[in-house]
Amino acid sequence: MRNSAFLGLGLALLLIQSNLFRLVGALNLAGATPSLLLPLVLFMGVHEYSVARGAALSFALGYLLDVCAAAPIGLYTFNSVAIFVVSRAAGVRLAAQTLPTKIALGFIFSLLEGLIVIILTAIFGDDPARPPALGLLAVPHAVATAICAPLVFRAAERVHQATTNVLRPGEARGR
Repeated sequence: MRNSAFLGLGLALLLIQSNLFRLVGALNLAGATPSLLLPLVLFMGVHEYSVARGAALSFALGYLLDVCAAAPIGLYTFNSVAIFVVSRAAGVRLAAQTLPTKIALGFIFSLLEGLIVIILTAIFGDDPARPPALGLLAVPHAVATAICAPLVFRAAERVHQATTNVLRPGEARGR
């Protein structure tokens, strides 16, 4: 149930992100589109999700982003799983409970995501001008993601709480 809820939330965030991309493009604010799936992957990494389930959900969310963003298949899939694993490793030391922590996590991991994308496009891309151009967009993208991160963390927390006390078939309440 929780996996389906998080995939549904990820799909909703992806639709919102695509509309934000259109709005930001109309306003000529290069790179200011936030990544709304990144904070969701961070939430799963920092909270108590098993590595297998979190990596599988991150894989599915990254693949959805690859398909919807017309990115090379595997770019954001790899990126999402890598961000999950790194945030999971750092999650023991981090507690994403306060607003500044959520903003800092969104900013730092968005920069890490941008760095991974730049490195992979430099290695596997055919346009040598693309990585430097992507490098110029990394900081505005990270700032926009950091601003939106607390909202996504709040939505993910609500989904997490809503799916925590769901009864399985055959279970009775109050036992």
